Amino acid sequence: MSQNFVRVRFAPSPTGPLHLGGIRTALYNYLFAKKHGGTFILRMEDTDRKRWVSNSELYILETLKWCNIEPDEGVGYGGPYSPYYQSKRINIYRIYINKLLEKGDAYYAFDTDKDLDRKRKEYHDSGGSFSYNYKIRMKLNNSLTMTKKQLHDKLRSGSSYVIRFKIQPGEKLNMYDIIRGNIIVDTDHLDDKILLKSDGVATYHLANTIDDHIMKITHVLRGEEWLPSMSLHILLYKSFGWTPPNFAHLPLILRHNGKGKISKRNANLDFPIFPIQWKVPDTKIIIPGYRELGYFPEAFVNMLALLGWNPGIKREIFSLQELINFFSLEKINKSGVFFDVKKANWFNKKYLNKKKEEIFAFLCEEIKKRSIDKKDKDYLWKIIHLTIDRIHFIHEIWEHSFYFFISPSSYEDHFFHEICNKNAISKLDNAKILLYYADKFTSVNLKLLFTTNKQKIMQLLRLALVGILRGIDIFIILEMLGKEESIRRIEKLINQIKEKI
Repeated sequence: MSQNFVRVRFAPSPTGPLHLGGIRTALYNYLFAKKHGGTFILRMEDTDRKRWVSNSELYILETLKWCNIEPDEGVGYGGPYSPYYQSKRINIYRIYINKLLEKGDAYYAFDTDKDLDRKRKEYHDSGGSFSYNYKIRMKLNNSLTMTKKQLHDKLRSGSSYVIRFKIQPGEKLNMYDIIRGNIIVDTDHLDDKILLKSDGVATYHLANTIDDHIMKITHVLRGEEWLPSMSLHILLYKSFGWTPPNFAHLPLILRHNGKGKISKRNANLDFPIFPIQWKVPDTKIIIPGYRELGYFPEAFVNMLALLGWNPGIKREIFSLQELINFFSLEKINKSGVFFDVKKANWFNKKYLNKKKEEIFAFLCEEIKKRSIDKKDKDYLWKIIHLTIDRIHFIHEIWEHSFYFFISPSSYEDHFFHEICNKNAISKLDNAKILLYYADKFTSVNLKLLFTTNKQKIMQLLRLALVGILRGIDIFIILEMLGKEESIRRIEKLINQIKEKI
């Protein structure tokens, strides 16, 4: 493969936010381009104006920037093949559609929606299924059944029409997909797809084929849902006399429960499917993305890369440059891959150790927000080192360390009611005395003091100091809080129990 001529494109439709499958397609295109010293292009396939959503384009650009997989060329970046919007390339498509018409590989079809609905009903009632193909096109209202004069008159009258591609039957179309290998399609089974809609706008099939050729795209990496369209695109290339690009159709990303693929319609699932938050236009609805939920872009990209691609080694943590170095289309899975949000969390946790400065800054901000007396840096760093293994996200640091700064304002309900008795008060009083007379208030020394009836008193101490029965080693907490604060918190719990009994 030539190192200098790889050109790939990510061509989303601006009809809403990118979901996991969409951004993974962008990522694989980016990795492949960078691996081969090629060019990564962003193109907007915006011919479907009915479904166009105003803030989609900015969303796509911001997402690519957050993931650090920015294009070399295209929308927002410029380049030699501008415009990179299909809606602004209508005149270009007109030139090429006329070439197909002149060659006889395309034709005008004047059938109305009512005509076609009637035909579908006829076929359905007789137990068949309607397809606008070589078997039926000569019985329908199109230029193939008209004289030149009839066609001329029809066009002059302003009759609405579409332009369809004329499939030649009886051909075994041999195609190759880099991921799936050889694919053979019988053209008898293909219908005459619309290339130009009645409003004069090119369909995806025509526009993307022409654009890929003009923009010198060498490899088309796109979702598996486009695999059935590959035969039409190859036939269009042949009709124009062009060499088609190399195709690779990426596997679907499936929901972990096995119930279908992940798509924009799954936005209300119990896990995020958008890279960054999506503000639904004309509403106050905001759907958080991975960025807003606290995932690092590096962790998100790392996770996404391995969602359908396997580098063939046991490692799972890769920098973006390492992903580029290892990436190959041949190691992409053929079958769909299951997404598990727990794995996404695992990836984020792996990147936390590189983010300690950010955790420190976040903790300082939390302290400031609550007007807590500022602790010295060593104290904060010690807390981070003690708790970092318990968190997956920076924002979780507070819920795992709050008790180092503030006394509990409430107690774990079930256990608190269980210990509302004189026996618990007695044990807490004893613990208070032991702590008061402790010579060295260190975790090692304190551990030696509490040798009998350990479990119950440990739980009571934890409730007094933390408020919940979770947290790091209780003797380290005691040492960190110091003698006075520890005793103060034990007395507070004793008073709370006395109020209840």
